[in-house]
Amino acid sequence: MAHLLGIDTGGTYTDAVLLNDETDEVVARAKSLTTRPDLASGIGAAIDAVLKDSNVSASAISMVSLSTTLATNALVEGQGGRVALVFIGFDEAELKKSDLADALNGDPVVIVNGGHTHSGAVNISLDIDALYAGLESLSVPVTGVAIAARFATRNAAHEIAAREIVREVLDVPVTCSHELSAALGGPKRALTAVLNARLVGLIERLITATEHHVTSRGIDARLMVVRGDGALISAELARERPIETILSGPAASIAGAQWLTGAQNALVSDIGGTTTDVCILSDGLPKIDPQGAKVGKYRTMVEAVAMRTFGLGGDSVVSVVEGMERSLLLGPRRVMPLSLFALEFPDIVHPALDDALALENPPPEAFQFVVVQFHDTPVGLDARESAVATRLLDGPMRWADTVKNRVDEPALFRLVQRGLVMMVGLTPSDASHALGLMDVWDSDAALKGLSVLAKQRIGTGDRFAVGPEPLAQAIIDQLTKQTSLALLETAFVEEGWDQASVLAQHSLVQIGLSDHRNIARVNVGLAMPVIGLGASAQAYYGAVGERLGCETILPEDGGVANAIGAVVGQVSVRAEGTVTSGGEGAFRVHLPDGPVQFGDKDTAFEALRNALTRQATEKAKASGVDEIRITEDLDLREAQIEAQTMFIEATLRITARGRPRITS
Repeated sequence: MAHLLGIDTGGTYTDAVLLNDETDEVVARAKSLTTRPDLASGIGAAIDAVLKDSNVSASAISMVSLSTTLATNALVEGQGGRVALVFIGFDEAELKKSDLADALNGDPVVIVNGGHTHSGAVNISLDIDALYAGLESLSVPVTGVAIAARFATRNAAHEIAAREIVREVLDVPVTCSHELSAALGGPKRALTAVLNARLVGLIERLITATEHHVTSRGIDARLMVVRGDGALISAELARERPIETILSGPAASIAGAQWLTGAQNALVSDIGGTTTDVCILSDGLPKIDPQGAKVGKYRTMVEAVAMRTFGLGGDSVVSVVEGMERSLLLGPRRVMPLSLFALEFPDIVHPALDDALALENPPPEAFQFVVVQFHDTPVGLDARESAVATRLLDGPMRWADTVKNRVDEPALFRLVQRGLVMMVGLTPSDASHALGLMDVWDSDAALKGLSVLAKQRIGTGDRFAVGPEPLAQAIIDQLTKQTSLALLETAFVEEGWDQASVLAQHSLVQIGLSDHRNIARVNVGLAMPVIGLGASAQAYYGAVGERLGCETILPEDGGVANAIGAVVGQVSVRAEGTVTSGGEGAFRVHLPDGPVQFGDKDTAFEALRNALTRQATEKAKASGVDEIRITEDLDLREAQIEAQTMFIEATLRITARGRPRITS
């Protein structure tokens, strides 16, 4: 009897489920803490637990599928490896478009002459000497390189040539923009390539850790990875294009939500440790974002579910908004919950908190600690970053012991941004432990940390809160408020209303949430149910439904919906290309090996169709699909001029779909 193993690696937990492929029954489920930097430990613990609970032998597992929020979380938090961008045929001013400069965040750029025209003809020859010089002059080590050339989707020759040179000089993974999207828009394509290059190391470590443990347990099955649109791709393709795994976890959760509930129309809200992901389920299917996946502030060219991702989760940092009254804000930065940190390092946490509570006015950083995410001091750090990193090698430290002077703080923040260091602080998870809503970590540490925050003074001179429990409830209430805002914003966007974020926070909307009835009557809410997913949804989402006046569906296995969704999807491989006008009676087909011109439209279309079908079919077969279904979508642009039809351009997309082969 074949069984399917689904794994979801999130920011806090790694989930595993075992599904009977014949009865569609969840046989076993398990959770373990996600372990960084050594992801293998957390993944292995989840796999081992689900095998033990199910009594299913390793030989009975016929497919393993992986979804993850790690890529999404890294982009939301601005983390990832240091990369370089090779920008061919563009000028420096174009770095300011499509948030490209912001995404680079100071990482080096090598600008060289080259690129092609809209038709695919060479515009300027690639300046090979300048490229060699630029690569050799890089002052800091990089973990990957992104290459974007002008009109590379019409002729990729310069990107391909540059890739060989980069590999020769730097010997690091290289991302070419034309391999990620066939669309025009150079800066946006460059942004997508930069983010992909930044994620290569992260996804490589995740896939390798999964493969090693699966093999060590004697599981001989194909490893698949969930893409951002919910489809499955091979592990090999995910290694090359990790950017396609952004929104992988949320996409899997949508598939899991539909499988668990059978709902056709609902808002699906998945709360994790770092983010809350919201999507509309319409007629049983999630919508695809026509503009490309947006994660945090970045709009990419990656096709994915139309998901809105908010920096709000169970591990979101609790921040105090300075002012005359008490005010809280959650996220978007994730920290390790104090109660979780105390579970592993009680001898560090409790003495520090006890010392702080003995003071009349404890310092605000008293409940903050710092944890490294590496074993040896990383390369590529400046002098101040190296000093802070070396200081942390002996183990976790209090924040006050880590930051020795004013220049240490920005250096520490840069280490956090690169994912090398994690801060410990107060989170909604700590508030839940203090109120008894959760009891898996150190509740005493949560109460002490909240007591330290409660003793802080606000603008009036009063204490921030009268005690830890009222403060904990205020944090949960803020989570309810921000979650409701996220759901309203998503609904307003779907309605097509402008400035949805501003509208969701409008005072009239907030009044309407309480069904105001006085001289005026104002009522605002959701007209469809909310499916709450995530390990903490059972604790939080009842109040969210009450606030929005809608039904809340909380499936029993909603905490592992991502892992379920990882094994119920299909492989879907796309190949896309264009035909452009080369003048009267000339049709230029932009093939992977370069443009080819034909004398009639039908022959040109057939050549492109054959090339794309071959490309999509080969990738689908490599992903284990035997029975392949081919569909095509043609976007034809023509114009009527003096009663004659003139061809302008056409884009053809071929999609190969099917279930991956189940081994026996």
